[in-house]
Amino acid sequence: MSVVILGGNECMVRKYKDLCKEYQCQAKVFAKPIGSLKNKIGSPDLMVCFTSTMSHKMLRSALNEIKGQDTIIAHCPTSSISALRTVLETHAAQ
Repeated sequence: MSVVILGGNECMVRKYKDLCKEYQCQAKVFAKPIGSLKNKIGSPDLMVCFTSTMSHKMLRSALNEIKGQDTIIAHCPTSSISALRTVLETHAAQ
């Protein structure tokens, strides 16, 4: 399963990827806005949005990129490891 994580803390990027690896998921993490997300997101199976640490512009751009795809979108108000674990247990452990 491929996972794209938007938002979160820059210092936690490695931990986010390691946790996704535990659930046999490949992860791309965009902790801060890096310009256009065009052609960077791809077609993930799951997109996790840490809403407290991302801009509205970044969210709109990401949603436009995956429009029309079968991507599961999970909005999470906090950017903690336990919050990501809960999302992965819900969606990746199926």
